[in-house]
Amino acid sequence: MTMAALALVSINVCGQDLLARQAPIDKKLKAVDSLALIRQIKAEQAVYPAYSLYPSWSHDRVHAYGNTVQIPDSFRIDLTGFCMPTTHTRITSKCGPRWRRMHNGLDIKVYIGDTIRSAFDGRVRMVKYERRGYGKYVVIRHDNGLETIYGHLSKQIVAEDQYVKAGDPIGLGGNTGRSTGSHLHFETRFLGEVINPEFMFDFPNQDIVADSYLFIRGANRYAYQRTRALAAVKAGKSGAAEAEKAAIRYHKIRKGDTLGRISRIYHVSIDRLCRLNGIKRTTTLRIGQVLRCS
Repeated sequence: MTMAALALVSINVCGQDLLARQAPIDKKLKAVDSLALIRQIKAEQAVYPAYSLYPSWSHDRVHAYGNTVQIPDSFRIDLTGFCMPTTHTRITSKCGPRWRRMHNGLDIKVYIGDTIRSAFDGRVRMVKYERRGYGKYVVIRHDNGLETIYGHLSKQIVAEDQYVKAGDPIGLGGNTGRSTGSHLHFETRFLGEVINPEFMFDFPNQDIVADSYLFIRGANRYAYQRTRALAAVKAGKSGAAEAEKAAIRYHKIRKGDTLGRISRIYHVSIDRLCRLNGIKRTTTLRIGQVLRCS
């Protein structure tokens, strides 16, 4: 009886020792699995950047999505790891209404032959020529969900489906297409929705505005409504109240700013500021960060 009890205890101890020895192995296997998963995700991103957001990969059209894509109500876009597309700093035409039509990007003064670089890591979706539009242009889809467009180039030096890193040369500055002088037309889009590049890129200081940008669905449509309302005011067809109602406003954080101070400036509650920007009352505000205020 005693021998049986001792044997049972011995088996139990051996089992515990086996489990103890197995535990590090399990951890190693989990680590290997995790590394393999990370490598697989990176490989898929290299083939189709932001593949979880976009429904297709097309070489046909710049604005290829329409109603085929599900646009989230909000999405935080990572802006770290950026490179300014040009070292030039002078903006010659801003994003917004121009010549009775919307200008969907920034025009930055560059000279023919200047190097134009990819703003982020990504894959080249389009390398095309459009005589009455972008001229020679390049479209790149990035891992952070953005697509950037580089227009009026004199030469494209990348190919469709080529993977590029932030800072890689993709073309040379030019004056092709619908252009009245050498410049870079630079657009930033998320699932086809225009985002004013100035909300993310600070060309005069050659830096990003903040480490991330909170995309809000429909913000561009509200901005367009605002420009139409302001135009109506100038034409005497509407009042200032309509223009104010249609306005969408942003605030760039400066030293000393608090949610309370911003709420007083823009006459909006702190709770609404938090909802609009996906933050909490306790969130630390960073200098240079951009908040939507209406």
